[in-house]
Amino acid sequence: MNSRQRRGVILLLLSVLCAFGAFAGVLSVISDVNSKVGPEVSAYQLKSDVAPYTPLSAGQFEKVSMPKRWLSDNAVTDIDEINGKIAVTQLQKGSLMQADMMVKSPELRPGEQEIAIMIDAATGVAGKIHPDDKVNIYATFAGERDGEVSQSKVIVSNAKVLDVGKLTALEPTGDDKNQASEVVPITFALNTLDTQRVAYAESFAQHVRLALIAPGSDGTIRPGDRTYTLDKDK
Repeated sequence: MNSRQRRGVILLLLSVLCAFGAFAGVLSVISDVNSKVGPEVSAYQLKSDVAPYTPLSAGQFEKVSMPKRWLSDNAVTDIDEINGKIAVTQLQKGSLMQADMMVKSPELRPGEQEIAIMIDAATGVAGKIHPDDKVNIYATFAGERDGEVSQSKVIVSNAKVLDVGKLTALEPTGDDKNQASEVVPITFALNTLDTQRVAYAESFAQHVRLALIAPGSDGTIRPGDRTYTLDKDK
């Protein structure tokens, strides 16, 4: 082997060593990134907005991969978790699905309907009403004509609570000092007539309030006691 051939072999060996060095450097960088980011897991984000109390299905989501350490503990990582669930609040397109953004879809008895209304958190809920509780629903109406007195009416008695949603802050509108600043969506299981009564009260009453019935008690109101006016106390 002459000197030129020896120099060629040496250069070849140096090239191989440099290649191994570069490869080791790449592996080191990859290892460092993996140690900082960690393994990836599947998560699910919404393809479009979803209204409150809407049943959830796999077609509403798209699968994305994210480092596990970047996800919250209650992030949905298995699409089967949404089976039989409904959204509890307004869900925005692109949001990653969390376990607290959904609840089990309530089961209704024959003849019942599910209706949800927004209740003033300060006067109507106060954090004491929970699913499976029973409440009386009260509504106050102003007199329709001059001289007519305002009335308080029991719209529905013994209404079954299916779900209590998340506290929601309202943007102030106008100068109404009695306007609720925070509301909570409450879902009830009611028959058709009671559903109509609640829908009417939510649309036309000045205020709708709930009165919690003690467990085991009968909250049924006698027909003559369902309406109250101030002149009854005179």
